[in-house]
Amino acid sequence: MKKAIFPGSFDPITNGHIDLVKRAAHLFDEIIVAVMTNTKKQYLLTQQERLQVVESVFSDVENVVVVSDFSDLTVNVAEKYGASHIVRGLRNGSDFDYEKAISQMNAHQNSTIETLFLVTDSKYEFVSSSMIKEVAGFGGDVSDFVPDVVNRLLSAKLED
Repeated sequence: MKKAIFPGSFDPITNGHIDLVKRAAHLFDEIIVAVMTNTKKQYLLTQQERLQVVESVFSDVENVVVVSDFSDLTVNVAEKYGASHIVRGLRNGSDFDYEKAISQMNAHQNSTIETLFLVTDSKYEFVSSSMIKEVAGFGGDVSDFVPDVVNRLLSAKLED
């Protein structure tokens, strides 16, 4: 069985993330979406909120499993779940440079786990979780870029 991990902080998950996971689900027997921590980010959503939203988004995708591991390296989580690949999305050249460095460090940590890059759909190439939070924080409409559950959660969180 070929398994891959799709790691992310998902604060919040976007339609771009969802598109990539569903595309990867056609390439592997199982995709493990790992809700993780990026120590360089300041979070709007709690760990539990991020996990619940991601679980709800993929509840109808048969070969997608959602896990959380908020305090480990991606390669360790991949190994723990028996994943042979890490799937990452690329929006642009800056993403490539950043993701390439991470993939090289991951390969140094565990040379048996391969990183696979998928290019994002052009309609999502400018969308990032940070941009979604920024626009939503100023009352902008992000409904085209996030699932309804995320849009509602952001509205509720940002009303305070």
